[in-house]
Amino acid sequence: MSAPTTLRISRRAAGVAQVTMAREAVFNAFDEVMMAELDSAFADLAQDASVRVIVLTGAGRHFSAGADLQWMQRASIASLDWNLDDARRFAAMLWRIANCPKPTLARIKGAALGGGVGLACACDIAIATEDASFSVSEARFGILPAVIAPYLVNAVGLRQAKRLALTATRLTAAQAQTLGLVQQVASIDTIDAAVDATVAELLAGGPQAQREIKQLYAQLEVGPVSAEVRELSAQTISHVRGTDEAREGFAAFLAKRKAGWIPQQAD
Repeated sequence: MSAPTTLRISRRAAGVAQVTMAREAVFNAFDEVMMAELDSAFADLAQDASVRVIVLTGAGRHFSAGADLQWMQRASIASLDWNLDDARRFAAMLWRIANCPKPTLARIKGAALGGGVGLACACDIAIATEDASFSVSEARFGILPAVIAPYLVNAVGLRQAKRLALTATRLTAAQAQTLGLVQQVASIDTIDAAVDATVAELLAGGPQAQREIKQLYAQLEVGPVSAEVRELSAQTISHVRGTDEAREGFAAFLAKRKAGWIPQQAD
């Protein structure tokens, strides 16, 4: 991938990549370029063996204002075919983040609006500052949160997702945590410590085990546990138990040492 123009990609710590949306002048709203660069960045980092965890954040005061309004204005006068291709690229980018085989963490401060909420929901874990705010704001512009809808529903449930989409209400960080939109709230002074603490927990887990967790949990739904689900869970654990990673994990525990997959800098 050529050097991105809308993102900054850095190493937060050993084994940890940070993707920073860097369009501060428009509160990190994304357009066609950023959308493509996010897709490429997560594709590349997923293949980078030195990366265990990916942190997504925004430069400046805000996480992301969602879709760039100039981009949306272009879409409003474009053809149906153009809009369909564009929407498919947006859907593919969110899918890329949500299906990244490595743990992903959204570090949110300021506003997360519209598609910015979708980005937060596509990540496995979201940590926000106390002053962060959230709004599924598309209806205010006469459109709807269609592409982000599956991720929003997965995060907060169908009824709450529908309420947020219909009303475009503004949520505080505490309200977002109550709904499950974010899992942790920290002060502006402690958010990086909170992110780093969660990253350390992620680095302590086996990378292959985490990949298996993401693959298995992506196939599960809330509801009755069918015979097919029971078989899927049994098949998954049976083959994971015999891996080199599992043997190393148990050996490290019994020897009271760190497992070999933990970066030296991680505690």
